[in-house]
Order: sequence, then structure tokens, then C-alpha cells
Amino acid sequence: MSNIQDSQNSPDAPDLTGSEMTRRDAVQLLAALPAVFYWPTVEQEKVRRFVDRALTAVAQGAAYAPRFFTPSEWRTVRVLADMIIPRDERSAGATEAGVPEFMDFTMSDRPNSQKWMRDGLAWIDAQSNSRFGKTFVDASALQRETILNDIAWPAKAPASMGDGVRFFNGFRDLTASGFWSSEIGVKDLRYMGNVFNPNWNGCPPAALQKLGVTYAKFDRSKLRLTP
Repeated sequence: MSNIQDSQNSPDAPDLTGSEMTRRDAVQLLAALPAVFYWPTVEQEKVRRFVDRALTAVAQGAAYAPRFFTPSEWRTVRVLADMIIPRDERSAGATEAGVPEFMDFTMSDRPNSQKWMRDGLAWIDAQSNSRFGKTFVDASALQRETILNDIAWPAKAPASMGDGVRFFNGFRDLTASGFWSSEIGVKDLRYMGNVFNPNWNGCPPAALQKLGVTYAKFDRSKLRLTP
């Protein structure tokens, strides 16, 4: 898939078939996640602890047992999450970051948010069965992308795909939220934070000239440059 920019604002977005979406584009989603997926600081800590424990257990050979998802749904969630944020040369993908576990916790912790997820997973399987005679997970990569091409961009989606569009928008946003709140996702952003720069040499001459100020007229009493 090509990218997962806010598709509601991208009516001319490129076709998704045969390419991969990039997580660098997906980061734009974080500024506009739906309120239903907003996690206050305390809850962020709770969900991250849960996911980290789950990933540690899996790494030690203990299979994760979903609280909300059925075995069939769990397979679909993992495939779909990795289609949205796949592993690439820069970092690991959604499943390795614990996004499915993050979703499972979200659904278990927030019962009012469960229906859209369950209905959406059923919808995407029904589409795959209708078109290709097999579930979404059992379909080929090209067949899966064909389905997602019809629902990833609301402005281009057929009216008959409305349920799928709403599901994919929510699932995509939740995938982004889970990925970039993970250790892998934070590293992927390469955010350095407030790092002290010991070699700052002042404003560039061009900037000083545009402002009409000079360091020769630095007002020490007011700690500012003056014209």
C-alpha cells in the first residue's frame, strides 16, 4: 500500500495495489486521532505495561491469548495491521511493535468501542469470501490489497463500501496510535527531544539583516537585540 495519510483529505490519493504504505506518511494521523482512542497519561502507562508484558511473554515462548478477539479475528487483525505499517529497512512493523495486543487491550478495556471492530472484521471477511471464495487472511496479497483499495480513500470509495470505509479508518487510526506509542514506534520517529546544542553561534547573518538588528547593539539590560 502506498501510504496512510488522512485519506479523507486525499481524494486523488494513489492506487494502493502493488506498493507499500510508508509509516513516515502515517505519522500525520497522530495529530487527528478520534477522541474514542485518546489515552490519558495514566491509561497510556496501563496499556503500555500490558503490551510490554505480552511481548516479553511471547519472546519467551508463551503464546498470547487474546481477551477480546476470536482466533479467526486475531489472525485478521495481525495481517491487516502489518499491511498498514509493514516492516521495512527502517524498523519493525505493527505486529512486532505489539499493535494487535494494544488493540486487544483497547477492545477489552472499552466495551463501547467493541462493536465497530467486530462488525468491521466480519465485513472484510465477507467481502473476501464474496469476491475470492476465501477469508481475508487466506486471500493472496493482491486480493487483500484490492479490497483495501476500495475502502482506504473515502472520497473515492463506492457508496456501497461505506461500512468498510468507516471500519478501515478506525482500524488504521488505532494501528497508528498503537505503533507510535510503542518503543519501536518512538525510535522510528527519531525524535531527539530537547537536546542541548553546545555549538550555537547565534542567529544567521541573513536573519539578523532581515530583522534589522545586530549583535553589536545587544542591550544587556533588556537581554535583547535592538535596531
